[in-house]
Amino acid sequence: MPHYTPLIGTIVTALVAAFALGAVALKLRVSPIAGYLLAGVLIGPFTPGFVAHSGIATELAEIGVILLMFGVGLHFSLKDLLSVWRIAVPGAVVQIAVATTMGWGLSQFLGWSLMAGIVFGLALSVASTVVLLRALEARALVQTERGRIAVGWLIVEDLAMVLALVLLPVVAAAVDPAKAAAPGAIVTAIVMTLLKVTGFVTLMLVVGRRVIPWALHWVVHTGSRELFRLAVLAIALGVAFGAALAFDVSFALGAFFAGMILGETPLSRRAAQETLPLRDAFAVLFFVSVGMLFNPQVLVEQPGPLIATIAIIVIGKSAAAFAIVRLFGHPNRTAAPIAASLAQIGEFSFILAGIGTSLNILPSEGRDLILAGAILSIMVNPFLFGAVAGRGEEPSPAQEREAAREEAREDHVVLIGAGRVGRLIAEGLRDAGRAFVVIEDQADTARTAQAHGWSVVLGNALDPNVLRDAGVAEATKLLIAIPGGFEAGAIVQHARGMNAGLYILSRAHSAEEVQYLTRHGVDQVVLGEEELARTMLRRAEEQRLQEA
Repeated sequence: MPHYTPLIGTIVTALVAAFALGAVALKLRVSPIAGYLLAGVLIGPFTPGFVAHSGIATELAEIGVILLMFGVGLHFSLKDLLSVWRIAVPGAVVQIAVATTMGWGLSQFLGWSLMAGIVFGLALSVASTVVLLRALEARALVQTERGRIAVGWLIVEDLAMVLALVLLPVVAAAVDPAKAAAPGAIVTAIVMTLLKVTGFVTLMLVVGRRVIPWALHWVVHTGSRELFRLAVLAIALGVAFGAALAFDVSFALGAFFAGMILGETPLSRRAAQETLPLRDAFAVLFFVSVGMLFNPQVLVEQPGPLIATIAIIVIGKSAAAFAIVRLFGHPNRTAAPIAASLAQIGEFSFILAGIGTSLNILPSEGRDLILAGAILSIMVNPFLFGAVAGRGEEPSPAQEREAAREEAREDHVVLIGAGRVGRLIAEGLRDAGRAFVVIEDQADTARTAQAHGWSVVLGNALDPNVLRDAGVAEATKLLIAIPGGFEAGAIVQHARGMNAGLYILSRAHSAEEVQYLTRHGVDQVVLGEEELARTMLRRAEEQRLQEA
């Protein structure tokens, strides 16, 4: 058998298995997350066949968490964070307390110790970063009020768990007569943790706001796209690692602040685009790594406690979050998505379970229940979230006026992309008095388009639901202004399935893309370089005639 390293074996088997089962999940109209989790079970230690290295998979997954939080930070300004602190801080604290109490109650019924119950309850109280953000992104809610509250809530939970991880060994020693801690050790640990977090935040706001944008602007002026991509990854991973090393805060929190600082610069969109492919690949590895921890025997050996654990995560915790948001005066349409997005557990839960068992506080049965609860709640969450969450914010007055114009769908145009090319097309359509809807997947660009009074659907045009929301089925024309010709081909297939008579016009950047798009049903393809060459030749000829 050829030689391979555990790293290569883990990456290859994880991605191949995730692709295969993710594709099956999509075919069955199930969230691909379910497929990724099952892929982890397939290559994990509790099923026959190849066993991937769980330690390596977990570390690779951590990179996904870093890149994901960095991407969220790029679109989440300090102003957004401060705007939700009044509900995020007390909401997260109360919800953690409620969930911890419920977990402690179950532990007492099972006959565990007081400390075991507290650790178990804390593990059930904190939501997964990856799952929560995937849920918000899938429904285009990250930039809405609901999304900002949920992300702010998540950050408070992360900070609380950082504090819990620091305090757990100290508290364990304090309650163990054989390892009695010195008086004031717990207070000292709390103060030191708060000082470290404050020091990190201050450093990022004072120094990071100057150094990070300056460094990235310098790289841009070198003209090297490769170096720019490397700089973005170095900032995301470097700040996250440095924050954990020097200040004992989580990788996720460090990456979020790095992204938030960079998000205040004009380079934020380009930085988001450069990190997107790696972010998606490593996010998949996160779900695979979770699946590898799952032992199916738990379903048989502890059915009652497992059902109770899932009830606390999915029903108890989300009900508490819903009630808290409603108490703060927010409507059901805001409270329901926030509650649903928090109805799962993930990364910090695994860390707490690991530390709890290593300190001989949490019994192995508790760790198994936490892992099983995480797996099942993550699988259920997309369905729960989809059942209660809408898409985007309430329409603005400008959007409502535009929607009224489109009601008859007379010569209605759908424009995909509001970047440099798309913006010019939209302005031309507006000046011509044409009714149109823009589809845009970048939140900052979508906000700019909405500010112009255009009707905008925030989402990826590859998603049939997004095309449906934009009214492709009723449209007469589809204009594809995004630069990816091969991606446009997949969009055309979905659009043709909804509206066979649709006239489709797309841009392209190569002869191969022109052939590909034409083959996939595009009526007319505009090759940018050809049009540019024709325009320059025409202008040159006009100038020659003027001189003559």
